[in-house]
Amino acid sequence: MQIDPRTMEQLISLQMKNSIDLQGNKAADTSGDIDGSLFDILLQEMMMADGSITADDYEDQISNIEAQLNNYLNSINGQVTESSDSYNIGSITANTPVSSGQHISSSRHEIAADIQQLITEAAGRYGVAPSLIQAVIETESSFNPKVVSSAGAKGLMQLMDGTARGLGVTDSFDPAQNIDGGTRYLANLIRRFGGNESTALAAYNAGPGRVQRAGISNDQELMDKLHLLPRETQNYVFKVMNARSKYV
Repeated sequence: MQIDPRTMEQLISLQMKNSIDLQGNKAADTSGDIDGSLFDILLQEMMMADGSITADDYEDQISNIEAQLNNYLNSINGQVTESSDSYNIGSITANTPVSSGQHISSSRHEIAADIQQLITEAAGRYGVAPSLIQAVIETESSFNPKVVSSAGAKGLMQLMDGTARGLGVTDSFDPAQNIDGGTRYLANLIRRFGGNESTALAAYNAGPGRVQRAGISNDQELMDKLHLLPRETQNYVFKVMNARSKYV
């Protein structure tokens, strides 16, 4: 498959922007690693949709792009320094502590009918459980479509501007676009991590590259190595999974 040079230029630009993860945090260590980024997801979708390229061929096709990006990526360095005790992903309750002195709320948000309809439609479109989308929205924005984080993430599913553009979202404050884009991104992460939803949630928060560099590819490995991820990400996974139990 031949990709238009202008499209390739846009994808390269997108990858550079995605050295900042979905939540606006600098990746822990992006040296020589573009796997798992939004760039990688979108480019793979384009190539596989053509029907003339396999997943193995895809890896060969992007090798030349990696070479162009490595100089940029090598300039971004960092380390994951946060640590915590290991947790059991499968035993979360409403009172599971997420950090010292804090507990997860057990109250359920009332969801407006129009928002629920958008969630149901996105769930069907991308094959993600409605309860998981609801839980992500509750955790990210408390169902406030106008919220903006300190890092600049916007809307119900807290999309950064660069990520939103890559997902075709032109207005992150539009619930329909935000839910569609956020669910599409989450679905890609779930697929990438073999259906392991807790691992996909960690990647949604910290970035898939950071999760993979920690040696985490499934929920069992997430349980074993959760302490290698930022404290915020550890708490995030539990908050979402706890919230989900309210919507099942």
